[in-house]
Amino acid sequence: MDWAEKYRPIRLQDIIGNPASIHQMAAWARSWTPRSKPLLLYGKPGIGKTSSAHALARDMGWDVIELNASDQRTAAVIDRIVGGGSTTASLTGSQRKLVVIDEADNLHGTADRGGARAIIECIRHAQQPVILIANDLYGLAPELRLRCEPVQFRAIPARSIAPRLKYICAAEKIECTDAAVRQIAESAEGDVRSAVNMLYGSAIGRQHLDDAQVHASQKDERISIFALISSLAARTTDEDLIRFSWEVEDAPESIEQWIESNIHLFVDPDRMGIAYRHLARADEYLGFTYRRQYYTLWRYANAMMLLGVADAASGKGIHAKIMPPSRWQKMSGAKKAKAIRTILLNKVSGMMHIPQITLREEYLRTFSLLVEHDPEAFCRELYLDAESLNFFLHNMAKSKEVVKRVEQEILKEEKEKEQQAKAPAGTRITLEVPAPEVPPEKKLQSNNQSTLFDGF
Repeated sequence: MDWAEKYRPIRLQDIIGNPASIHQMAAWARSWTPRSKPLLLYGKPGIGKTSSAHALARDMGWDVIELNASDQRTAAVIDRIVGGGSTTASLTGSQRKLVVIDEADNLHGTADRGGARAIIECIRHAQQPVILIANDLYGLAPELRLRCEPVQFRAIPARSIAPRLKYICAAEKIECTDAAVRQIAESAEGDVRSAVNMLYGSAIGRQHLDDAQVHASQKDERISIFALISSLAARTTDEDLIRFSWEVEDAPESIEQWIESNIHLFVDPDRMGIAYRHLARADEYLGFTYRRQYYTLWRYANAMMLLGVADAASGKGIHAKIMPPSRWQKMSGAKKAKAIRTILLNKVSGMMHIPQITLREEYLRTFSLLVEHDPEAFCRELYLDAESLNFFLHNMAKSKEVVKRVEQEILKEEKEKEQQAKAPAGTRITLEVPAPEVPPEKKLQSNNQSTLFDGF
């Protein structure tokens, strides 16, 4: 058994880091009711999301039903495994069953067709606690995020990982130097699972471990783009700059865009023309590379953009925040808007039973006017979040207000349903309907009034 599984935390108190998230999970479990929102644990891999869910179940005495990425997650599978488990009681006598849906952000393709919709239906009718786990919060469908309570897990600091590694070494009777433990903890970059696996790989066949032996089993390290940009302003040698360019994960055209976006941070204004001249020449070599499919020219592009710009730099270092290319932020915003539009067109076209292209070209404006007329009804019917509703309203403040109002109404309805369910058997719950107003009749004449007929 590998050590990552062997030394997996059993209780919540054994989880490393993220104390606020752990307390939030514990409070949710203690106060859970059928109308409670499911938890959505999100964060980078290896930081304890799945382990925390299983530890919570052990602390609460709950059984666990888990569905992960290795399982086929079509609507039928989710309804059979998770849907049934979320509405039925446990056969082992435990108070609850915790339904864990791991890697919920990886529902895609034919293999998982209808999975997101099935999870939403499972959440709507669940009578058992549900926890969703994802690496990317925005990889989930908006209507799924809207129905969950998010809990963020952050990367674990190296100072918190090191004591865990020392504990494992002591349990396995392995002598490990402090330098080796520190080196593993820092190389893991907040990933506890990776740190334990590195320790396991380094310790195979050894009873003593030092930092020299750890180096060969370290996690694959690469120079970050931030380190490369900083090295341009720090009088780094030409050999190191070229080596960094090959170790960084970004392609040469991406490196060029990073340099162009931050060149004003480390090049004096009077030397800016020289730096841009080298950068432009590098761009020509990149163009030759892709037109001729001759990737040997990359080395000339790297040399021009790195050595030329470094020569024009002041050598005083960078004392401001290095920012990604601004065009990337614009492209990201456009990509996000396109994704929202695609999801909405798919939803609406399915509801109206017409092709997406027909909806987009002929009926989208009309549908937008209908949404503007009654945004709350469409928000409830289509499970829209603020960003999706803003696609029709073009007013983010109003969209957020509408979504908040709809959430409050849904919560109120769920409370009323719960109160009706708790009512004693045979008790009829009636609503007091005010009696209709009857128009006042004409005032009758008093009996003591004299009339012409009194004498007869």
